[in-house]
Amino acid sequence: MRSSIGLIVICAFSLAALSAQPDTAVVRKLSLDDTSTVGLKIESDAKEKIEGKASLKIATKGPASVCIGSVDKLDIDDAKLVYSAQVKSDLKGAAHLEMWVEVDGKWFFSKGLQSTIEGKAGWKGIKTPFFLQKNQKARKAMLNVVINGTGTLWVDSVLLTKEPRGGHQGQGVR
Repeated sequence: MRSSIGLIVICAFSLAALSAQPDTAVVRKLSLDDTSTVGLKIESDAKEKIEGKASLKIATKGPASVCIGSVDKLDIDDAKLVYSAQVKSDLKGAAHLEMWVEVDGKWFFSKGLQSTIEGKAGWKGIKTPFFLQKNQKARKAMLNVVINGTGTLWVDSVLLTKEPRGGHQGQGVR
């Protein structure tokens, strides 16, 4: 009898613990019924371009990271991958390129913080490199643009190129 009462008490406490919610308060619910509240607008712009029929125009009300595209089925090692683009800006802040590379099932990134655009500026080439050591096979690359601020950024002529690693003594993927 005692063991039955003990088991009932343990079960009651377990159920109470499982049903207890931490003190959760909704600060704000974001409605996505109207996309203008998102603060990010991406469209083609046939008037502002370097090549082709249009550029990508990104207008943002705050910091944003936008995936420009991805390149699958890579089989590259012992090289320098370079993600480059032509950009034009009308920003309160700066923008740079960011590349994520899948190597051996893990993701690593490179940020082009040495090659940025800021303020109001005409077309300019910016880039970010990613160094692969021998036997570090890149399988996929995701190409992003990061805007730290507000305003408009145009992106055109996006390239992913492979170059020899050269004399670079830095680390590859660890």
